[in-house]
Amino acid sequence: MQKKTIEDIEVKGKRVLVRVDFNVPQDQTLAITDDRRIRSAVPTIEYLAAHGAKVILVSHLGRPKGKPEDAVKLTLKPIAERLGELLSKSVVLAPDCVGPEVEALVLNLQDGDVLLLENVRFHPEEEKNDPEFAKQLASLADLYVNDAFGTAHRAHASTEGVTKFIPGVAGYLMQREIDYLGGALSEPKRPFVSILGGKKVVDKIGVIKSMIDKVDKLIIGGGMAYTFLKAQGYEIGTSLLDESSLDFCREVLAANSDKILLPVDVVVVDANPFDTPETEVHSKIVSTTEMPVGWEGVDIGPETRIKFAEAIKGAGTVVWNGPMGIFEFDRFAVGTRAVAQALADSGSISIVGGGDSAAAVEQLGFADKISHISTGGGASLEFLEGKALPGVVALQDK
Repeated sequence: MQKKTIEDIEVKGKRVLVRVDFNVPQDQTLAITDDRRIRSAVPTIEYLAAHGAKVILVSHLGRPKGKPEDAVKLTLKPIAERLGELLSKSVVLAPDCVGPEVEALVLNLQDGDVLLLENVRFHPEEEKNDPEFAKQLASLADLYVNDAFGTAHRAHASTEGVTKFIPGVAGYLMQREIDYLGGALSEPKRPFVSILGGKKVVDKIGVIKSMIDKVDKLIIGGGMAYTFLKAQGYEIGTSLLDESSLDFCREVLAANSDKILLPVDVVVVDANPFDTPETEVHSKIVSTTEMPVGWEGVDIGPETRIKFAEAIKGAGTVVWNGPMGIFEFDRFAVGTRAVAQALADSGSISIVGGGDSAAAVEQLGFADKISHISTGGGASLEFLEGKALPGVVALQDK
């Protein structure tokens, strides 16, 4: 998938509308708790500003419902301040993303200036991909750049609609996502290993169907592993069970038993750690063939960690989406940490999907050892499923 990028177009003196993904987590004081998505957009912004573009950034934050308090809780003001620190220059926050005041600010932009539009989802027309709203956004600029892979699977006004009115190309982050994820699917360095974790099998059925014929090994851990174990007839206690996917698990195991690696031992607990004080949660390691009734699986065990690490060790390409357990608790993050360590030590082309697995890699300190950490959770899953992403399709081909 070859798309034109910011280096394929002349941007000097042009007004460039850049879709970024600044949907970052914040605490109750609105302080940003993880600025990875802002940092990821900096190279594209710096390139455009350095080459004389008038940079107009557009992003969403959260899910505004039209309530008065949204204007306070979901404003991009903290993001504008953090971006200004990262760029070492002033970033003006517009009072809205369309309208006369915004148009006046855009007219006053000088080459190299950066303007951040207010939360685009304050307008319900954004998610409806309303053509008139998309036209208003597009009228602010001469060119469009999509650097928000995390929203590329949504056909919204700022991700797809604007390209009906001005030409669109990929930013550096978008191009990196396309190169790594596309390369993993089309020409992976072998052996090709995929690691899937997370909660429900149903969320990953499309990925499994798409990947199973491409990979040499498919490692399954996390909550979804227990549905596969149940499909083999094993007791899983109170572990997560996606009953609707049992038949699918049986079928895929029967056809690909030589490719699929499941846990052979797990860490189980006698109480849900999210609902019970951690000091009162008792845990033990058991074989997956001998899980006790009334206990819940929360992490892969030591034998499984060794087994999974061995499969990762000789890999040429590894794609990982989903943690091996409830990594939010340090005592149950051992399996996820072991997989991250194996990935870091493997020397493979390593790609970590967005969402929880990306957060885990960051939290556990392995981010700088991974070839690529995707900024898109749902987008990376849909890409791996082989689905066309509207925000990518809309960009100009080379």
